[in-house]
Amino acid sequence: MPQPAAVVSDVPAPAVPRWLLATRVAKAYVALTKPRIIELLLVTTLPAMVLAADGWPSLGLVAATLFGGYLSAGSANAFNCYIDRDIDALMKRTRNRPLVTGEVSERGALVFAWVLGVVSTAWFLVVIGSVLATVLSVLAILGYVVGYTLILKRRTAQNIVWGGIAGCMPALIGWAAVTDSLAWEPFLLFLIVFFWTPPHYWPLSMKFRKDYAHAEVPMLPVVAPTRRVAIEMIAYAVAMVVTSLVLVPVGGMTWVYLAAAAGAGVWFLNGCIQLYRRSQRGESKLREMRLFRESIVYLTVVFAAVLVDPFLPDALTVWG
Repeated sequence: MPQPAAVVSDVPAPAVPRWLLATRVAKAYVALTKPRIIELLLVTTLPAMVLAADGWPSLGLVAATLFGGYLSAGSANAFNCYIDRDIDALMKRTRNRPLVTGEVSERGALVFAWVLGVVSTAWFLVVIGSVLATVLSVLAILGYVVGYTLILKRRTAQNIVWGGIAGCMPALIGWAAVTDSLAWEPFLLFLIVFFWTPPHYWPLSMKFRKDYAHAEVPMLPVVAPTRRVAIEMIAYAVAMVVTSLVLVPVGGMTWVYLAAAAGAGVWFLNGCIQLYRRSQRGESKLREMRLFRESIVYLTVVFAAVLVDPFLPDALTVWG
């Protein structure tokens, strides 16, 4: 017996509202800027500005600097997404990024990155009015896009060490936005972030070692034994803690900052040592992501202490 023909509905699919389409597109472009990474960058900018001003700078300057910093970092991250779209497509952690899913076209992403870069440069120059902050912002973009993404990332296991310099720049930019100059204090803040970056990022690389290996990105945990990675993490963590303590006499910091920096430093350093011990015992669960999250807590605590310090009584100053 012949089967009845399938009934084809003449009812068209409901149209997606334009506002909803526009929202989806906007979210995709915002995702290119990697907002979660920028949050960490801004965490270092504001305390540097407060320390430079020895109190609150004008709220207008703070807002303008943070906005300019978002544009600058967003430009660098958008360029990174464009350049690394082939790698992102191979890694489970990044395969949902807009350029991989097709939510944003390659041309659209490239234009977006350039626009953010040009606007951020003009913003620092015209609105904030600091040539030094403008130059530092441009150097941060070039450092991340050219230095890290184009040159280092696919060629050396030390990619995140030297490529991470771009992520240290917000401390210098924040200080320059307030004073239009530089001093030892912002360079020490710069170095804290520099030494923090490897023990922050390598645990993540350990967790996604197979992803990076599949994409042929030579992160240190991909090409070196876990024991060696852990030892290098401890070395960088020690340098980070020492640098944070050097800020005490140089910046005239209080006992509150000293306690926060020393306490958080010992706590995080212990986490690195525990990871080393677990690797020595051959444990399968190294708890890498726990250490990754702890690194974020550490940086937040130290820079929160920097933020609060100028408002504390002079009597609490360590070197009075």
